[in-house]
Amino acid sequence: MLIFAKYLFLALLFILCFVCMYALLKALIRQRRSRYRLHYVKQSAFAYQLTVYLGKKSRFYRHVQEMMESVEAKWSMQFMLMSTLALFLAGLLVGALFFQTFKGVLIVTVIGAALPYLMLRMKLLSVRLQTRLEFLPAVEVFYQYYMIDPNKNLKLALKFCLEENRILYPIRPVFEQLYRNLMTQRDTEESLRIFSLTLGHAWADYFTGIVRVALTEGSFVGESLKELIIDMRKAQRSDQIERNRLLEIRVANFTPILFLGLFLFINFKINASNAYLYYVLDPAGRNMLLDALLLIFVSFLMGIYLSLRRM
Repeated sequence: MLIFAKYLFLALLFILCFVCMYALLKALIRQRRSRYRLHYVKQSAFAYQLTVYLGKKSRFYRHVQEMMESVEAKWSMQFMLMSTLALFLAGLLVGALFFQTFKGVLIVTVIGAALPYLMLRMKLLSVRLQTRLEFLPAVEVFYQYYMIDPNKNLKLALKFCLEENRILYPIRPVFEQLYRNLMTQRDTEESLRIFSLTLGHAWADYFTGIVRVALTEGSFVGESLKELIIDMRKAQRSDQIERNRLLEIRVANFTPILFLGLFLFINFKINASNAYLYYVLDPAGRNMLLDALLLIFVSFLMGIYLSLRRM
């Protein structure tokens, strides 16, 4: 009787998750196909009202939104929320059907729900690695144009840098984004916060502080920029060492996945029936796989944390 109730519960859970995921996918497809033609229709939508509410009340929501904007993500915040919910339900279903323990349900659900945010964070770290060594040449070019400008206008200096292609890739899109935000009458503090979040190192914070003073107080910041450039030139070698350490951390993040895949491949290649019996049917084998997934997830979190500390 207990076994029958257990399988009945799993069947009902599967049906519930399937219905929810089907509804989410249907909503995503409808959203992709339909386009709001009138402004009041867009504002009356429930999803739009929800995003506006979360944007005002939730700091984590604003943090994720700014992170998506900093990496110029091609998907919307609504898609981010729906994909997180879909992966949460998928993790709940996989944990209940495969592992059939509270520990398995909890771990797989947490991993599934956190996966979109982790991927977004990894993309942000990739952008920071690509732009780390290019920040000093970009600031030097900007300083030259700022000193040449007779009015010492920071926005005009940034405009001429970009128009004459003096700031090159991969850091050019970051300065283009800063210029767009400043010229579209967006909040200055928010624009500078997104710029600093994209680059993610102490030199970017110092540069942001200098730009903030120039924009809000209208002060001349040529000497401050010159001192910043001198300090960055002195620390250029240590920056290269830190960048190499960040690359080592990123490589170390993916080694547990490779070793787990290689380990399972060898076992299934040698004796597929015994491997299936142990890793799929036996609770001890499933628990070992669950512990491996937990360790890989923790290693990703530690890698992201160490990367942020190194920045």
